[in-house]
Amino acid sequence: MSQTVTRALTLLTELAEGERSLDQLAGLLGVHKTTALRLLQSLEEARLVYRDGGFRYHLGAGLFALSSRALEQRSVRRTASPYLAELSAATGQTVHLAALEGGEVVYIDKFESRQPVRMYSRIGLPVAMHCAAVAKVLLADLPLPERQKLVAALTFTPFTERTLTTPKALLAELAQVTGQGWAQDRAEHEPFMNCVAAPIRDATGRVVAAASLSVPDLVLPYERVLELLPQLLATTGAVSAACGSP
Repeated sequence: MSQTVTRALTLLTELAEGERSLDQLAGLLGVHKTTALRLLQSLEEARLVYRDGGFRYHLGAGLFALSSRALEQRSVRRTASPYLAELSAATGQTVHLAALEGGEVVYIDKFESRQPVRMYSRIGLPVAMHCAAVAKVLLADLPLPERQKLVAALTFTPFTERTLTTPKALLAELAQVTGQGWAQDRAEHEPFMNCVAAPIRDATGRVVAAASLSVPDLVLPYERVLELLPQLLATTGAVSAACGSP
C-alpha cells in the first residue's frame, strides 16, 4: 500500500510540472503501462488528474478544491489577509505570507504588485531557506539547537554573488535577525529583487508566520526598500495583535 501511495504522489508531483503521456509516466515510475494506468484511473476517479482528448494527463480540479481547503484551515492566513492586502495596495509592492511546515518554509499567501516586473513565487511553493527574508525570520525564532540542526541540513545553492553560502554565515545573520526583529534579502536569491520581512506572532509570543515586501531594484533601490520597513512592521504588529499576541 505504501508503494502505491508513493507512486501516486510521484505522479502528482510530475504532473505539477506539466502535462505528460502514459508512456512518460510509466517510464518515470519504472513500471508497465498497465500498472501506471491503474494508478491514473484511481486518481481520475478522485478528480485529482484528468486525461485530455490527446490522451495526455493533467492535474485535476479535485486538487484545487483540496488546496483551497488547506489554505482556509490556516487561521493566520485568514487573519492576515486583509492587513496584507492593504499593505500591498498602499505600497504598490508584492507582499508574501510564509510559514514553516515540515522543515520547509512555504508561501501561504501572496498579493501581487502593480509593477510590470513579477516574481515567480507561487502559493504552496517552498522558498530558498538560506536566502529568503521570510525564511530567515522563521528560522531565527527557533530554539538554537533546532535552528542549528535545520541550517546544517540545508543546501547552500549560490543563486547570486550575495547569497550566503555557509551555515556559519547564515547562523550569524539569524542572530542579527533575532536582535533587530526583521530580516532582509538583498538580491540574494534574484539579482534584481530586494525583500524585507517581519514576524507575525500568536498568543504564545512564538512566530507563526512571516510577511515580506518584495521590490525589484528597477522600481526602488535597496535603501528605498528599507524606507518601507516601518509600514511592514506596523502591519505585522497589527496582525500579531489580531492573532492574540500581547
